[in-house]
Amino acid sequence: MTDRWIELDGLVNMRDLGGLPTRGGGHTAAGRLIRSDNLQDLTDADVTRLVEELGVTDVVDLRTEVEVHLEGPGPLRRVESLTHHHHSLIPEQRQEDVERIAEKALALPWRDEEKQRDARFWADHYLGYLSARPDSVSAALRVVANAEGAAVVHCAAGKDRTGTVVAMALDVAGVPHDEIVADYVLTAERIEAILDRLRPRPAYGEALAKQHVGEQVPRPESIETILRALQEGYGGAVGWLLAHGWDEAEVERLRARLTD
Repeated sequence: MTDRWIELDGLVNMRDLGGLPTRGGGHTAAGRLIRSDNLQDLTDADVTRLVEELGVTDVVDLRTEVEVHLEGPGPLRRVESLTHHHHSLIPEQRQEDVERIAEKALALPWRDEEKQRDARFWADHYLGYLSARPDSVSAALRVVANAEGAAVVHCAAGKDRTGTVVAMALDVAGVPHDEIVADYVLTAERIEAILDRLRPRPAYGEALAKQHVGEQVPRPESIETILRALQEGYGGAVGWLLAHGWDEAEVERLRARLTD
């Protein structure tokens, strides 16, 4: 699976979701869905590769307004051919409150210093994304379904919020759960490099300085929990989407977009 890594100078956790087996005997298509960590540090060469070589047309940003405010516009914002979609998975503060709370960033889950960040902690957050922001999850997946080229889905580390949306997409595509879990935990190979990238950033450094790497390592149980909840509650991600406003044609468009 590691040959799906996309190596760029300005990030460390980007990979193509193509090449994964599906239950129907096929594979997910390359160049359709790309998962990533924060895009703030992309070089000019990185931008050129993403747009001209990898064919990226859409960027789905799952970060909060607080993060976007603190981090500022990234290099891809200057590319007129790209369409940017902001769909936070965390309930937002009112826009007029964003600047006032920016320094403390109280809306961010990693700021809670009293919580033990084990597999259950992260699983609870992933389930919370589905219950608190089903509109954003649905909208992010709709972007993937309708993108003309490759869609990049990212948050900060490219692990939790991105992992939730990607798991949903792969479940719709018919990727077996063990393969979805394997893709999720692949981020562990680069977790130290990911945290090294985020620590100097204004939105993340203070909180991450108080945490050890083990708290951030992706564990299989975390993503297994959301896949099991989707299966038991809705018959899978397809059923979840149908229960949240999608029709069969939209689901089929997403499936077709993601598979060969």
